[in-house]
Amino acid sequence: MSLDLLSAAASSMDAQRAALDVTARNVAAAEAAGPNKSYARLIPQFRVIEDGSGSAVEFSGTRVESGSHVDILTEMIAAMNASRAYEADASLFDIGKTLEEKTIALGQL
Repeated sequence: MSLDLLSAAASSMDAQRAALDVTARNVAAAEAAGPNKSYARLIPQFRVIEDGSGSAVEFSGTRVESGSHVDILTEMIAAMNASRAYEADASLFDIGKTLEEKTIALGQL
């Protein structure tokens, strides 16, 4: 069970890292376009994969947000959200790791 927890947390961390990459790409593209040009904002897409061994979150690509252009404030908020989600997943991973270590220790008694 704790291995399922570790796997789910790790896949979620990977998905949030990809979301941060999309945010960085949005900001870089908007800066490269210059102040008089606009750049359509890309939105990260995710999907949940469930199988017999557990669930995982996977980055499945991006979509263009129609009628929207990159706004630095919006991108900073998106980066903060992805960063906080990553931190929460890392905490969950640590809990799973501790649970696994205690389970192994109990088996050694």
